[in-house]
Amino acid sequence: MKALIISACPGGMAASYLAANLLEQAAQDLGWQVRVECHSRFAPATPFTDDEIDSAELVLVAADVELDLSRFLGKSVYRSSLQAALNAPGQWLQQGREQAALLTPGVIASGVTLVAVTACPTGVAHTFMAAEALTAAATDMGIKIKVETQGAVGSQCLLSAADINGAERVIVAADIDVDLSRFQGKRLYQTSTRATLKSPQNVINRALLDAKLYQPSAVNEDTPDNKQQGGLYQHLMTGVSFMLPMVVAGGLLVALSFVFGINAFKQQDSFAAALMQIGGEAAFALMIPVLSGYIALSIAGRVGLAPGMIGGLLASSLGTGFLGGIIAGLLAGYCSGYIARQLWLPERLQALKPILIIPLFASLVTGLVMIYVVGEPLAWLMSHLTHILNNMGSVNAVLLGLLIGAMMCFDLGGPVNKVAYTFAVGLLASQTYGPMAAAMAAGMVPALGMGMATLLGRRKFSVSEREAGKASLVLGLCFISEGAIPFAARDPLRVIPCCMLGGAIAGALAMWFDAALLAPHGGIFVFFIPNAIQPITEYALAIVIGTLVTAVCYATIKRNEG
Repeated sequence: MKALIISACPGGMAASYLAANLLEQAAQDLGWQVRVECHSRFAPATPFTDDEIDSAELVLVAADVELDLSRFLGKSVYRSSLQAALNAPGQWLQQGREQAALLTPGVIASGVTLVAVTACPTGVAHTFMAAEALTAAATDMGIKIKVETQGAVGSQCLLSAADINGAERVIVAADIDVDLSRFQGKRLYQTSTRATLKSPQNVINRALLDAKLYQPSAVNEDTPDNKQQGGLYQHLMTGVSFMLPMVVAGGLLVALSFVFGINAFKQQDSFAAALMQIGGEAAFALMIPVLSGYIALSIAGRVGLAPGMIGGLLASSLGTGFLGGIIAGLLAGYCSGYIARQLWLPERLQALKPILIIPLFASLVTGLVMIYVVGEPLAWLMSHLTHILNNMGSVNAVLLGLLIGAMMCFDLGGPVNKVAYTFAVGLLASQTYGPMAAAMAAGMVPALGMGMATLLGRRKFSVSEREAGKASLVLGLCFISEGAIPFAARDPLRVIPCCMLGGAIAGALAMWFDAALLAPHGGIFVFFIPNAIQPITEYALAIVIGTLVTAVCYATIKRNEG
């Protein structure tokens, strides 16, 4: 193997010189013929000759700065960070040989080394924070990156075909199912938004080293073989992400109907009745079918959507609630995927599978199981659960509020937070509003508490932290727990327990006051809708007390950094 190796770091310091020597020795141990071009202050760089470039089979670049690689057009080139080469020189050389790609004019013209997509279930905080983290980390590493955010208001900073074609690696940091078909033939690395927020540089390094060629096994994108199968959590969060707009819109419309009085919607042909019909009947009726349909779509592709929605509508009509919707979605998705993989048809009849056969039989199986197997037991369970929640004593209500509050603050928008929030949202359809009140009260505490802590213990916080505290206060008022993430990332062992304590107290107090929240989101803005929160004064007091507990605790135990 004839290889050329380039090492470079910002400022030309010792790291470049050290990497060059380690890589040269490792290449010789492998029996390679190698020439090294080291961009360092410790040794003059001797550029490769035209003959050396022509005869080279492989070009390996370990650099944290942008280099002009146009002289290597038409050669197999592998690029990664300098640190990756320093960590394991021999392994890095082997991976370079396996993952090298032909350097074309399109790659150089694009100027983008990495492209990325970020997406989270709500499409609000984690989506954009992960994008910012990747951009900042790539800049620090001297790597060019372009990040597309798939947020609640649609995709922004869209990746063009030229961006994708010119990129060496694709990073997909998503907690929900995203369309990967445009990345066919590219080396792709998948991770979560939380992993990206925790260590964006590690994610980039892993993408450079461990990205796998994304090559769907089937041409038809409707089949599950063409999808990157995510875990159960990802499938559930995909369903939740599509369900949330229905719930939020429906809940706020129901809350608005109470502006005219608690019972105003009972008067036929009134404006309040129209609002209740739109929100409580139409939007809430779609909630469970959409949840089920998009769970199934995440599992099996578009062929799972129809069976999933049919199963979800049955779950709703049978009274099985959101639990039945989840089961229907999973059942429809896995059933559709199984039929798509196992059923063989002659080529002329293949077009019938996604249009006729899979929807028909998957819907039949899902429907029969929901009606004859799952429906009655789950309906009984949901009926008793609703009865228990609506009639529980003060002690049990406080314990439930403590649990919901602690879960909402444990991982600040992560899986545990989403489980608690989804549980509370799912109960809205059965007119059980207490858990939702506890969830939103607790969910506002982390960001509000961190912002308040920067005011109470001002001298302990750096200037950048105090600025982050101002933003955190605004996000907390909007019921965006992720505002506390910058603080949790720096000091998790102190921040998380303080947030959980304040959130648990806020949730417990909300349940103690028998608070009811009709809207599933909105934060402080819901307070301006008459009758949307009852009792509003006590509910606000619960949030204030929880916030103060978190703020005082953290301001007290935080180390002085001001």
